Amino acid sequence: MHLQLRGVTKRYGRVMALADFSLELPPGRIVAVIGLNGAGKTTLLRCLSGIVAPTRGEVRFDGQPFQRRQLDQRQRLMFLPDFPALFAGMNALQHIALVLRTYERDDPGVDDRILAALRDLDLLPLAEAPLETLSRGQLYKVAFSALLAVAPELWLLDEPFASGLDPQGLAIVKQRARESAAAGATIIYSTQILEIAERFCDLLCVIDHGRLRESFTREQLAALPPTGPDSLEARLRQFREPAA
Repeated sequence: MHLQLRGVTKRYGRVMALADFSLELPPGRIVAVIGLNGAGKTTLLRCLSGIVAPTRGEVRFDGQPFQRRQLDQRQRLMFLPDFPALFAGMNALQHIALVLRTYERDDPGVDDRILAALRDLDLLPLAEAPLETLSRGQLYKVAFSALLAVAPELWLLDEPFASGLDPQGLAIVKQRARESAAAGATIIYSTQILEIAERFCDLLCVIDHGRLRESFTREQLAALPPTGPDSLEARLRQFREPAA
């Protein structure tokens, strides 16, 4: 998916959550979005997913305006918050089946994708356990398994590395994201963990007060010194103070 954001602005009353945000991404990119609390990271993902509509500006998928009510466009993406919404009375298999019906996915390879996701995420023994009995990290694995089964073109992950996943789960998220990006998917995730963002992205975007302040390619990040005034950490300190 070729993704374009053109002057995307979002207000909540007097609060400016996003301000004239513009970005263009060709297919097959992993994008990390970092910023302080309240910088606009989650609002950006919600605008991209259609959960909220921009106050101004537009989002385009492959050159076509993204319409929130257009189901076929919504089925090209999946938004996964750090606390996924799941029905407690269901089990993992039932949840995945529900998501697949919502996305109208019944292609021949879907069973293999489900089995591989459950196996890789250590969920096979828990596949029929009520979701209400699972830990937070296990619930996120169930939601992520559904994403892998759907195989959307656009992944929107809000704080996936602060979702309670164990080391194996974190490794699988990275592995599957890299594989999907190599196949042409676009992965955008938010994080507060600078060390992860530096190492796990093709493009790192810094949001401050709703604006895209800086962006770094993988090559630019590799060229930055690890410490000192020109390091990424030092350059990000400037955004700690309120904008004048």
